[in-house]
Amino acid sequence: MSPQPARRDPVEERLPPWQLLVCGLQHVLVIYAGVVSVPLIFGAALGLDPVQLILLVNASILTSGVATLIQTLGVGPFGARLPLIQASSFIALPPMIMIARDYDMPTAYGAVIGAGLATCALAPFASRLTRFFPPVVIGSVITVVGLSLMPAAANWLGGGRPGDPGFGAPAHLLLGFATLALTLLITARATGTGRTLAILLGLAGGTAIGVLTGQADFGTVRQVAWVALPPVLPFGRPAFHVAPILIMTMAMMVILVETTGNCLAVSRLAGRAATRDVLTRTYAADGLSTLLGGLFGGTPYNAFAQNTGLIALTGIRSRFVVAAAGGLMVTMGLFPRLGAAVACLPRPVLGGSAILMFGMTAMAGIQDLARVRLGSTSGALVPAVAIGAGMLPMACPTLFAHLPGPLRIMTGSGVFLAAFCAVTLNLLLSPGAAADAEAADDEGATALSPR
Repeated sequence: MSPQPARRDPVEERLPPWQLLVCGLQHVLVIYAGVVSVPLIFGAALGLDPVQLILLVNASILTSGVATLIQTLGVGPFGARLPLIQASSFIALPPMIMIARDYDMPTAYGAVIGAGLATCALAPFASRLTRFFPPVVIGSVITVVGLSLMPAAANWLGGGRPGDPGFGAPAHLLLGFATLALTLLITARATGTGRTLAILLGLAGGTAIGVLTGQADFGTVRQVAWVALPPVLPFGRPAFHVAPILIMTMAMMVILVETTGNCLAVSRLAGRAATRDVLTRTYAADGLSTLLGGLFGGTPYNAFAQNTGLIALTGIRSRFVVAAAGGLMVTMGLFPRLGAAVACLPRPVLGGSAILMFGMTAMAGIQDLARVRLGSTSGALVPAVAIGAGMLPMACPTLFAHLPGPLRIMTGSGVFLAAFCAVTLNLLLSPGAAADAEAADDEGATALSPR
């Protein structure tokens, strides 16, 4: 009897170059709006001029690409070597704006650099906390990750933000839902490569409809320079102060909770156990990327949830595809006209695609919860309270606005609230959970396994 061939690891699969680039482009298109939104919001809040805004955007794109390459390919002890995309975190916006206003820009970026160093140092200790993340906790957190992204999808679908001229116009909604319908049709009917590229084809088709209906304008691309190198320390020599660094480090701890959920979701889809060593390298990569971002005018980074839904939808789990996305972002950062072209995609087109992808992310969490015994009262209480609490910042963004700065940062993250409630209730209501967590820690592995 001939021996069975070794099972191929989908994470290590190397696709043909053209497929790497095309599939990587899908990931870039999915997260691009988030990549550029953070520097745009930050610059607008501080009244920066257009030249400075372009500088921030280019720096964010380039450093997000470098961060993604670190996370996917690995550099020594840094990087999960999983298909994880790194990009600017919205969680870091409130503390960065607060520090820049109360101090100045050099202090804000000094806090970012300091928080990056602190995260690298704390990564081995933070990864030990994963023993408190069994499937009931992970399922709750991942579900909240997917649902908490829906406001972004709604904003894109409406064409901008509530209050913007024309927001929610029927033409925007029709374009967004037409993109969603086209993507679903391709996913249901196409086979092979066509189904793999469903999101990209849907975005292309939606953009074509946007051009025909006058909702897409690529005229601004000609106003952007072809080549531009982001300068080092664009706002001058960073200033380091204890309080701002502590505040930013606390924000990074909240970001690590989101990174944990995203890393565990991707590892689940990829068929790999997220061991403590993997999470340590993931957190260290977050810290290194944040440090680099501070040097080039970027912001703190975390593993984005947007690509989780895309991985679930396409079934392509190769880390080299996401590395190709990182390479494309580096290229866009060096050639701003390429990035500007992607930025001109109509927001409703992105919104239509986001509904499907963010929903798939939530479904990944629901699938984890389906493996948990929820028939008992205690079993149902954990996800019920965790998901309910996680939805509070989305349902009422100003609910925690009057809390002190550090508490406001933590409670403003639905993922943090969900994780805190799920971990605490699981330990209180599940007999033996603490002992099981200690046993898992002794074995050096996380409670979540893809098996």
